[in-house]
Amino acid sequence: MRAVDVHCHPSTKEHSVSIGKFVAAMEVMFGRPIRAKTEEEMADDFRRDDVLAMMIAMDAQSSTGEGVVSNDFVAGLTAKFPDVFLPGWAVVDPWKGANALRELERAIRTLGLTGAKWMPILQAFYPNDRRFYPFWDLCQSLGAPVLIHCGTTALGQGMDGGGGLHLDYARPIPCIDAIAADFPKLTIVMAHPAWPWTEEAIAVLVHKKNVYMDISGWRPRYIPESLKVEMNRRLQDKILYGSDYPGWSSGQCLDELQMEGLKDGVVEKIFYKNAIRVLRLEDKVERALAAQRALAG
Repeated sequence: MRAVDVHCHPSTKEHSVSIGKFVAAMEVMFGRPIRAKTEEEMADDFRRDDVLAMMIAMDAQSSTGEGVVSNDFVAGLTAKFPDVFLPGWAVVDPWKGANALRELERAIRTLGLTGAKWMPILQAFYPNDRRFYPFWDLCQSLGAPVLIHCGTTALGQGMDGGGGLHLDYARPIPCIDAIAADFPKLTIVMAHPAWPWTEEAIAVLVHKKNVYMDISGWRPRYIPESLKVEMNRRLQDKILYGSDYPGWSSGQCLDELQMEGLKDGVVEKIFYKNAIRVLRLEDKVERALAAQRALAG
């Protein structure tokens, strides 16, 4: 196992349906068409890169009117391909209220997903709005980590009015800082380097023991320099690897990250050790490796 990729979206047709009108903008950013793959092709992508992946569901129906990548679908990938997919991230639409809370608890308790992922820009909500505090309270009580998008997004980029999406939903201060302070036992992972608020993100990472960051969604050479410096220093135990597949391939990002001058020992922390420790993945990783050994005969 080369790495644990904590931030992956399905490359199947389900994901394209869930982001609907924003697909074209993403294709422009990535410089290529987004082709839907089969589940088997997607699993083979990670097998080739020797990576264990955590897939992300999607539900932003209230704000976008688009489709859903169900939590059952994500859980099903782990059941079908236990050698590749670790139990991934549940997603619920925060505007669905009590129904969303029930679905979140089902996804963690019954489906066995690791935690919950949130996309405030697409879901159109401020994480520090107290109307949504029951979600953080539930995750804290379940011991389930949360992954929360921070910084800009490819969704809507270049569209008139950015496709109607508001970037300030994803600002680390006050959004992440507030819930980290109010739910000190909740493990929070900021998704992406949080540009243009990278300095705010670093401040929160240094100040709040329960906050971490994945570096997905950015080719490693473009990660803001201040964050690269801190990855080698104060934040070496706080950074988790993520690719944002299928936007970037996991292997490509891993290769480039190793060329960024990380100190001895930091590479292993970022590639897999931090994720295993922070997300408590020890048993899940061992089951995946056992499945690999079984398939190898």
